[in-house]
Amino acid sequence: MNDLRNELELLREWDADVPPLTAPARARARFRLYEAMRTPVAPVTVGRRPLLRIAVAGVAAAAVTTTVLVAENNGSNPRTQPVSATTVLHGAAAEDRRLEKPIAPRDDQFIYTKEIIKETPTAGGRTRTYVDESWNSVDGSKRSYVSELGRKQWVPVYRPGQGDWPPRRWTLLKQLPTDPGKLLIALRDGSPKPDYNSPMRAADWPMTQYFVSGLLRNPVLPKGLRSAAYEALATVPGIRVLPHQKDADGRVGIGIQYVGPAGTPWAHGGPILIFDAKTYRYLGTHDRREAAGTTYEQWSYVAASAVVDGVMQRP
Repeated sequence: MNDLRNELELLREWDADVPPLTAPARARARFRLYEAMRTPVAPVTVGRRPLLRIAVAGVAAAAVTTTVLVAENNGSNPRTQPVSATTVLHGAAAEDRRLEKPIAPRDDQFIYTKEIIKETPTAGGRTRTYVDESWNSVDGSKRSYVSELGRKQWVPVYRPGQGDWPPRRWTLLKQLPTDPGKLLIALRDGSPKPDYNSPMRAADWPMTQYFVSGLLRNPVLPKGLRSAAYEALATVPGIRVLPHQKDADGRVGIGIQYVGPAGTPWAHGGPILIFDAKTYRYLGTHDRREAAGTTYEQWSYVAASAVVDGVMQRP
């Protein structure tokens, strides 16, 4: 508990007379807090639903080229073809580039998101459906209004020295490189001047891939950034593919999952990202969460996202 309190102090209570934490220090603090929250010493109520928690292997190696056989229907003679995680993620990047509509939100605007979440207790019980609508300030200078699993709340403006990593502010997002390899280094270093000559080490992967997951959580990103993130994930050690996965809307697709080594919280696999089996378009996520001693199977997808001028305004 003391460790958790220390991380919260780092993240939330910077003194105005003390220079703010550097981005790398803040990133490390956020990662340690994340790990502490994943392994509580007693049952706790989860206030924020962690979306796209990507688990990675703890060794630096080539991406696992696990394949699955996916049915390919050619007229009346269906056949199967092998599909690797790399193929799916590069296909998702290509599909995102094809469908992407570049935007340039103003600092005084908001990112609107409508997300559908379905949950079922693993021990049995009724399925609950949540429709979460949120309005997040583009630059953090205005109060945001968010809904998570039906819980609605106002989020205050950023305090001096306060921020997020990966960044949520549009001006900072635009500074992230759209080259997949450079993006990994930039997220790892958490600095305006990443050391692109320093290769990824085994110890870098867990935190870096957590930051990639945080980046993908943003419903709206600058042109080319989401596709770069997909391609960056294709290089991660510990990737596997899972056939016949369903999203919250009942659509069946290919799952991509990250598995960590034995003894880690992700030894049995993290959340599953689901992609259309033909186009590789991203569909949604299948995950598990725990709250108050209950484990839930959770499915989610983003039904709508847009840039709007004010809170409660819908596209």
